[in-house]
Amino acid sequence: MFAYILRRTLAAVVLLLVVSAVTFAIFFLLPRLAGETPDQLATQYIGKNPSPEAIAAVKKNLGFDQPIYVQYGRFLKALVTGAEYKFGPDAATCHVPCFGYSFKNHIEVWPELTKRIPITLSLAIGAALLWLTSGVATGVVSALKPRSIFDRLSMGIALAGVSLPVFFTGALLLTLFSYEWPILDNLQYVDFTDDPLMWARNLILPWISLAFLYSALYARLTRAGMLETMSEDYIRTARAKGLIERKVVVKHGLRSALTPVVTIFGMDLGLLLGGALITEQVFSLQGVGAFAVAAIKDNDLPKILGVTLLGAFFIVLCNLVVDLLYAAVDPRVRLS
Repeated sequence: MFAYILRRTLAAVVLLLVVSAVTFAIFFLLPRLAGETPDQLATQYIGKNPSPEAIAAVKKNLGFDQPIYVQYGRFLKALVTGAEYKFGPDAATCHVPCFGYSFKNHIEVWPELTKRIPITLSLAIGAALLWLTSGVATGVVSALKPRSIFDRLSMGIALAGVSLPVFFTGALLLTLFSYEWPILDNLQYVDFTDDPLMWARNLILPWISLAFLYSALYARLTRAGMLETMSEDYIRTARAKGLIERKVVVKHGLRSALTPVVTIFGMDLGLLLGGALITEQVFSLQGVGAFAVAAIKDNDLPKILGVTLLGAFFIVLCNLVVDLLYAAVDPRVRLS
């Protein structure tokens, strides 16, 4: 197991380096290949009507007049040691980890992200727990009672959940429970450490809107896996040995059926941790997704680059955790 964990961890580190290189190439190499000059590249990082002195300072600070491999080396170094940018007699410091520095607003990207990460974490993890438990439970019961009323009704609701987009269900929930029936009005994010009850109250509608979409998919996936697993020979053998039905279903059936569920759960959670753009916009949550939308509207490339790297980190991290969970869910992974 230790060797397995070590291999997966090293592979995750290598993958993060590859992702950082690809991300860097998108923002720095492709524009140069398209024919943009160093001055034109620097202008994109400043804003409207930049002065020649500002363009020269940004060009020097980001190394646009140097080879691309030198720029990438400075980019990696800034992530682990920080960076300092000089503007004539003035200087600005980008502390570790330096995810970028907005020359338009003269602020570091990482502190701005850390303000919004708790909001996105609260949204993603709460919704994930809700859709995972409800989706898997519904899928298991449907598989154990195929073609029953519960099975047909739950799969019909699941089909509706997959078909309806988040911006529709979110707006519908807001209309019903915040405006028509003001049960959950005045929704705004409250930190968990300040008031746990208000934290949960103000996030319940975003959780439900996200969970309705994802739990539908997980219910259908779990049902299909359980129907296939429960017809295997080892399930009949377990029943023939006299094991109680609950142990047959949970220990032998569900564990094997959970492998694809764990795989897709890691991807979905990683994507949401990188920013739930639509949900945060619908419910006016100032998380990472809202930060990314604002950066795109302002064409603030350092902020966009920082969000991209953060999202890539979460996706790689969640996939690493999924690889390690395989060994706990499926014993065949440990044997291989």
